[in-house]
Amino acid sequence: MLPTIVMVDGVPRCVIRPTDKKDLDRFIRNAKKYLQAGNEEAKVTHRPADDAESARWREGFNLHKAWGGADETYFGLPIFDPAPPPPAA
Repeated sequence: MLPTIVMVDGVPRCVIRPTDKKDLDRFIRNAKKYLQAGNEEAKVTHRPADDAESARWREGFNLHKAWGGADETYFGLPIFDPAPPPPAA
């Protein structure tokens, strides 16, 4: 599969590259508590990653390979977009 964005209530939380739909479903099921961060009502969804998000996945993958990690052991990474700057006074 191509890189995929996992979102919680529409907000991107991580970019992953599952091997197939079964792998994606297993990740979402197993990571749901982590992704929801205590908000059991939060809805976890996914969508294909755009070009910038795919580039983030590739950067993490290249770092993983640089230390000697095997291709098949890299899955993805969390996305933490910085908070918007405070309004000007």
